[in-house]
Amino acid sequence: MIEKRSWYADYYRTTDDVKFVLFHFLRDFLFQHRLRFMIYFRKAQATKFRPIKLFYDWKLYRMSRKYGIEIKSGTKIGKGFVMCHPYNITVTPFAIIGENVTMMKGSTIGWARSGAPVIGNCVYIGLNSTVIGKVTIGNDVLIAPNTLVNIDVPNNSFVIGSPCKIIPREKPTRSYIWKKL
Repeated sequence: MIEKRSWYADYYRTTDDVKFVLFHFLRDFLFQHRLRFMIYFRKAQATKFRPIKLFYDWKLYRMSRKYGIEIKSGTKIGKGFVMCHPYNITVTPFAIIGENVTMMKGSTIGWARSGAPVIGNCVYIGLNSTVIGKVTIGNDVLIAPNTLVNIDVPNNSFVIGSPCKIIPREKPTRSYIWKKL
């Protein structure tokens, strides 16, 4: 059964372990840097004790330097966030990301003068895609690889190209978002 803790929801979507088994958790924590990053991220958000928060922020900083994952602990990210092949992923601290979001290698969620993106639930952001500016991405949206999104995207859409072209689709993320919460 899925607990209400955000880090456990991330763990479930990353590893597919329905029950918490300590050996499996330790193995995955040691060998999957995407899971380790998200656990440090969730712990940094949850703690109020300043020295422990600094420790987690330091761990996030070290991992960001090593793997190129630039996500600050103040970023609002919903449960079930997964980074596949997590290298060179950038998320602005001002963005708001919903639940069950999957980001691929090289993805960017960036800020512009107008503001930062708001991303809905069940969104798949493809390889080397960029979402920039004050845009709203609806629920159940698939953003194809190498796509620049700088306009609002409605629910149940497939986005492709640069400049982006929006194609309405029924359940576009069915084969791309797995293990939804």
